[in-house]
Amino acid sequence: MYEEYWGLKERPFENTPDPKFFYNSKQHEEGLARMLYVVRESKGAGLLTGVYGCGKTLLSRALMKELEQDVYKLAIINNPRLDDLELLKMIAHNLGIQPPPTRKADVLIAMENTLKNNLADGKKTVVVIDEAHVIEDKNIFEEIRLLLNFQSENKFLLTLLLIGQPELKERIEGIKQLSQRIAMKFHLEALTREELPRYIEHRLTIAGAQNRIFEQGVFPIIYERSGGIPRRINQICDSALLVGYGKEISGINTETIKETIQSLSL
Repeated sequence: MYEEYWGLKERPFENTPDPKFFYNSKQHEEGLARMLYVVRESKGAGLLTGVYGCGKTLLSRALMKELEQDVYKLAIINNPRLDDLELLKMIAHNLGIQPPPTRKADVLIAMENTLKNNLADGKKTVVVIDEAHVIEDKNIFEEIRLLLNFQSENKFLLTLLLIGQPELKERIEGIKQLSQRIAMKFHLEALTREELPRYIEHRLTIAGAQNRIFEQGVFPIIYERSGGIPRRINQICDSALLVGYGKEISGINTETIKETIQSLSL
């Protein structure tokens, strides 16, 4: 709606995990580097946690973009609110096992054969479970742990990445057998006050902005209301662009930001 008015090719602040909008803050860069290390070195398992809206899913999509498609076979589970058998069948389905067997034993046999075939073909298998904090049943975590028993003589047959909110780390640390298998644990924080303007300008540039749209004075206000959480920043900025378009103003000023925040009840 407002893209043409602001000289944009697309909306810059959509809350979707589009990797081209990935902002390489110092901590996001470190998180991405650590996850890449776990995957490329076949370390078994990695854990990425962070508060709601801090960019965990987007970071995982940036990771996927970094991985060579001819080398890696990916199974991405976005909604793990399943029982143990359903989760295993979903992983099997995403690994290309069609249709997944009905019985758990047969699912595991099919998965092991697929993992071995991938290895024989020179391919690495990666299983990503996003929103893993919604898993509450310890039996499901036990099934996840047992996936790491798929090994050759000197390496894991798959790499497992668990992504979720902070409580996920607490749950996993309460399961020693699983916690001890995780080679890397990394926690994402909110953006700093200094990073916020660069984050906003980065997304605007990717979306095609040629001129400055947000006045310098709006950034402290956005930071105070968003807490540096990218999802909230996106919500404020997207709404501000719409408000500014409606008023036909030349740039987003402090008055517009305050009006936007009030309308959002933030």
